[in-house]
Amino acid sequence: MKLHIFPAIRLTIFCMIFFVGIYSAVVYAIAQLTPNKGKGDIITQNGKTYYSNIGQKFTDDKYFYSRPSAVDYNAAASGASNKGTTNPDYLKTIQDRIDTFLIHNPDVNKADIPSDLVTSSGSGLDPDISVQAAEVQIKRIVKIRGIAPENLEQLIISNTDKPFFGLFGPEKINVLKLNLALDNLK
Repeated sequence: MKLHIFPAIRLTIFCMIFFVGIYSAVVYAIAQLTPNKGKGDIITQNGKTYYSNIGQKFTDDKYFYSRPSAVDYNAAASGASNKGTTNPDYLKTIQDRIDTFLIHNPDVNKADIPSDLVTSSGSGLDPDISVQAAEVQIKRIVKIRGIAPENLEQLIISNTDKPFFGLFGPEKINVLKLNLALDNLK
């Protein structure tokens, strides 16, 4: 027993010093090199501060809708619903989201609704939607705001993030940035 206990204690002390002290200090130092000093992607507009890397709730018809959240956009409770795709409660939730979307977007066919507008992400805090999810909402926003559809299409194009190196990941749009740009449209 003595043969194994002392190396185990030494290893535990080494791991505590390395992972609690040294590793944390290195990660903190690297974060200080980022533009916002590790505090996230902060946007300030009209005296308000927003975090664009955390999903925000947009349900007003004059804005592009966000991806649904299983945690009601609470960053402290990040997570998914953990319900399987055949779970009756999950299917009812999806159907309710589809029905709500169709009420607010009567010109859209059910088959044309992108899945990211009715399903939540694994974290429940996804700040992005697909280009298709933004495009399917154009008619509703045009009716409410009286903006030309071409202007909204150009706004979507200018706010689309391309895949990393043109290869990795899909095209996506940060909903907060898109809606702030929408408010700035004349």
